[in-house]
Amino acid sequence: MRFAIGDSDFLLDGEPHRVLSGAIHYFRVHPDLWQDRIRKARLMGLNTIETYVAWNAHAPQPGTFSLEGGLDLGRFLDLVAAEGMHAIVRPGPYICAEWSNGGLPYWLFADGTVGVRRNEPGFLAAVRDYLEQLAPVLVPRQIDQGGPIVLVQVENEYGAYGSDASYLRALEQMHRDVGLTVPFTSVDQPMDTMLEDGSLPSLHKTGSFGSRSKERLARLRQAQPTGPLMCSEFWDGWFDSWGEHHHTTPASASASDLDDLLAAGGSVNVYMFHGGTNFGFTNGANDKGVYRPIATSYDYDAPLDEAGRPTAKFHAFRSVIERYAPVPPLPASMQPGGSGVLGEPDASVASGASVASGASVASGDGLEARPAPAADVAVRLDRVAPLRALLPALTAWSTHDEPPTFDALGAASGFVLYRTEVDLPDGGVLTVGTEVRDRAVVSVDGVVVGVLEREHHDRAIALPPVTGTLELLVEDQGRVDYGPRIGEPKGLIGGVAVDGVPLARWSASPLALDPIAPAALDQLAALETSDGDVLAGPVLAAGSFDLTSTEDRYLSLDGFRKGVAWVNGFCLGRYWSRGPQKTLAVPGPVLRTGRNEVVVFELHASASRSVCMLLEPDLGHTEA
Repeated sequence: MRFAIGDSDFLLDGEPHRVLSGAIHYFRVHPDLWQDRIRKARLMGLNTIETYVAWNAHAPQPGTFSLEGGLDLGRFLDLVAAEGMHAIVRPGPYICAEWSNGGLPYWLFADGTVGVRRNEPGFLAAVRDYLEQLAPVLVPRQIDQGGPIVLVQVENEYGAYGSDASYLRALEQMHRDVGLTVPFTSVDQPMDTMLEDGSLPSLHKTGSFGSRSKERLARLRQAQPTGPLMCSEFWDGWFDSWGEHHHTTPASASASDLDDLLAAGGSVNVYMFHGGTNFGFTNGANDKGVYRPIATSYDYDAPLDEAGRPTAKFHAFRSVIERYAPVPPLPASMQPGGSGVLGEPDASVASGASVASGASVASGDGLEARPAPAADVAVRLDRVAPLRALLPALTAWSTHDEPPTFDALGAASGFVLYRTEVDLPDGGVLTVGTEVRDRAVVSVDGVVVGVLEREHHDRAIALPPVTGTLELLVEDQGRVDYGPRIGEPKGLIGGVAVDGVPLARWSASPLALDPIAPAALDQLAALETSDGDVLAGPVLAAGSFDLTSTEDRYLSLDGFRKGVAWVNGFCLGRYWSRGPQKTLAVPGPVLRTGRNEVVVFELHASASRSVCMLLEPDLGHTEA
């Protein structure tokens, strides 16, 4: 088959074809759930799946490149093809996506000599190597070779960052050199000169917007006089940042804008169809004068929620799409009021009728039937260890004359513990020279004395009298994913001084938390259970719980302040009492029937030792 760009339409084997796509980022969804999410996109009426490729996820360290497990892009694309759908792939190299560093590996900029998103030899050489490693996955899966890929995007919203045509030409040629033959696209917002600055005549320009479709398409047509009109990021919601409100858009308003877009003959990629989760320490951040880390949930108020269930937006969009294209029958479980679980098409289940705990439901759509879920499960964290007690299992110390950056230590993200000995009989004022990136818990002899936060532009804190150990536990809360601060190092930037005198002779170590070091898990498992109702951090606490079925759940940490959580060794990501997110998504495949383990790393304190595995999320966040 062939896919091409015609004078007014996309052409599939020479016939006009409308792209009806939805975004699913394979790296934000447990791989055992890929098929489920892809099939639900088809059920909404979509014919294409779009995904970014997160370079830094595949290459977390220099000289490595993984395509296994949750990074098996080839398997993801094969599942798309198995559903009879096409694929759009956006390998970047920069993707934004509210993802750490916009997808660019931290190590690429560690020595300060490599350019960021520009025609610079070191950067382009690294991109060439990246594309060559992707080529065996992408090239044979192009539509003209029998695969699902119909479009490949070069760069991402480059017009909002720069206008270096020589850089774009070099990228385009690299994509061609590795064997990609399908049409290439670019994307930018239809504002100012972004569309022109971020593209080339040889790249088909597409737009990114979520409202005022007619107006946006008119501006896109000015920049792209011929060929099909396409919104390749139709924003149907928005992302959340910690400390802000939960973003939503009315289903009716989004559906109306989608209707306008399709009525004009446009093609679309719904961003997001299913947002998923920033598991581990993968979330990005924005910094437009104030640093704002992205929340763990990437629900995005999408048609499919974080647990893969249809929302009102799913049904509103499906109603719009069926005016312009055929849609498949919708199983009862996917209809309004249904469970959203494929594999239980019985109408009595879809309408909310009860099923005995542990009973199975019938399968009728090719996915394995699932047992009915049990109730919410409370978990007591009855095995507790201060962080200091577990440090031998979590650290590998190195010594330095001044505090090294995360990047110099080979730490892509997470936490680094900095330690030095001080003699301050009268105390003093500790200052960080340039910036704290991004949050430091300051302790003397194991007692927390305060916190320095980048978000508040904190750089100084008063220390009490101490002759002993000074520690700063620094958290990278997310590398900036948009704008001029992409690629910046993390840590205590500019050194540390007390009363103006630099502190030297530091020990530093990244904490082994994603995945959490097996030795630390073993120590927690071996601990005796303890009494008490509260936790004083920094502390790790563990508890066990039993399940009879393994559907997606949500971990509620009511009463906890800030930290990280794991279930069965899988890092769910960060929690923070400031919201808007109140619960952490737990993918069903992470769970197991029988005994399960939850571990929490609380940085400050908790009012309780109890957490809960919920069937439904706590929607206590503030709505927009």
